[in-house]
Amino acid sequence: MDLRKTTILSLYQEYKKTETHFHQLNYLFWECTLRCNFNCVHCGSDCTQQSWVPDMPKEDFLRVLSDIRPHVDPHKTMIVITGGEPLVRKDLEACGRAIYDLEYPWGFVTNGYGLSQKRLDSLLSAGLRSVTVSLDGYNEESHEWFRVKQGSWLRAVNAIYRVASTPDLTYDVVTCVHKKNIDELPQLKNLLLSLGVKHWRLFTVFPKGRAKDNPLLKLSPEEFVRMLDFIRETRREGEINASYGCEGYLGEYEMEVRDQPFFCQAGIHIGSVLANGDISACPSLRSDYIQGNIYQDDFWTVWNTRFQIMRDRSWTKTGRCASCKAYKQCQGNGMHLRDEKTGALLQCHLEMMGK
Repeated sequence: MDLRKTTILSLYQEYKKTETHFHQLNYLFWECTLRCNFNCVHCGSDCTQQSWVPDMPKEDFLRVLSDIRPHVDPHKTMIVITGGEPLVRKDLEACGRAIYDLEYPWGFVTNGYGLSQKRLDSLLSAGLRSVTVSLDGYNEESHEWFRVKQGSWLRAVNAIYRVASTPDLTYDVVTCVHKKNIDELPQLKNLLLSLGVKHWRLFTVFPKGRAKDNPLLKLSPEEFVRMLDFIRETRREGEINASYGCEGYLGEYEMEVRDQPFFCQAGIHIGSVLANGDISACPSLRSDYIQGNIYQDDFWTVWNTRFQIMRDRSWTKTGRCASCKAYKQCQGNGMHLRDEKTGALLQCHLEMMGK
């Protein structure tokens, strides 16, 4: 790693310390449902087509937003609705409008299956500001193998075209890269360009849920590096802003495949309210990472007095991390890549690169 990059990364650690100290909440996820109309091969959440956890009444989440409003700038606190699949909620527009009326910007993450032009227009009328749509292959065979839903590719493509064509709507397309689609990335890039897409985020499967024991979903070190090289070259071309997800420290690829150095902001800038009321950071952090529950605890009190496990990560310097020369920059990797019971590191991005 060259001296310039080493210096920047060193200075960035001081910035991270300051941000951790103040832990200003500016990104709040709401897991509004665990119901989903897909059965994806990689799913690491608790989602099922008929979840035993009922959808959270919008009034319960709105109460949280009202309670924290005196303590945050609502105009700078992004609310992201996730699931499950948020579009299965028939009252999503009502949820969004109520959030908008409290002066928070809001968006949602979707598989795109139910995002018709009519539905998009109704959501925009409810104050929608951002959308993330998943696309995991450049044709039906590739995407639908992964998403396990016939007809889902064309619907996702159409949804992507609609959001990319909507003025003043913030959006991105996300792609999970695995063994069966890594060779298709150039074709997928060309498809996205033909749809007018300017923002593309790629990520890899983490070893939880259905993905844990599926060898087709884990890239080899050669494949992982090839993906990073593809992202770096795509960024240099300048036609589409491709980036790797925020999930891990990437050594010499830092600042070359993402806009900023690695910073796991779980519990620092990012919080979440899960479908059953549990308070966590990003929705991927469950089980022992739960910090409270909105039905028993005040969210703002929890945000300010708990989350120590995410704000002081010195406990992660064990196992393979204890002797790692990159620990200062990495600080134990993304929190979602640690076992929720033991804290052991499940996936190291440097090892994924063959380091």
